[in-house]
Amino acid sequence: MSMLALDAQALYGELLRGVRQLRTPDTRLVGITSGGAWLAERLQRDLGLEGEAGVISSAMHRDDFSKRGLSGAGQQTQLAFDVNGAHILLLDDVLYTGRTIRAVLNELFDYGRPASVQLAVLVDRGGRELPVQADYAAARVALPATQSLALARGDDGNFSFQVESD
Repeated sequence: MSMLALDAQALYGELLRGVRQLRTPDTRLVGITSGGAWLAERLQRDLGLEGEAGVISSAMHRDDFSKRGLSGAGQQTQLAFDVNGAHILLLDDVLYTGRTIRAVLNELFDYGRPASVQLAVLVDRGGRELPVQADYAAARVALPATQSLALARGDDGNFSFQVESD
């Protein structure tokens, strides 16, 4: 594992600014497990919002479920609000192929029909396989398909990136 020369803490500051622009008073933050959930939790606190951010898992709707199973599923979906008619801002650490977002949208619609769904990500690395685009990306980076980028959270709550070769 090597560290990518991206400052995750600085990018979080950019994401915070972008989320401030996107959200309205009735927007609900929902983070995709696990990196997106960490971001949503911290944004909820840093924006001074009441309650807890929602958490959503892609595990049950992945198109590679037969290969992955529930491995790495982490937290399960927890939405403490009525999805019907809600304005939702999905948060994720890294947007790549778009397949996780597709799975998360399927999971979200299992809970109801939101009025709108927007997507904000820390890093957009390109390489889309599905027509998915973030409404806000703090950074755009190019990585070889043989590498994956993941957000890590230290015991102190600070973020960093890890690059792994497949």
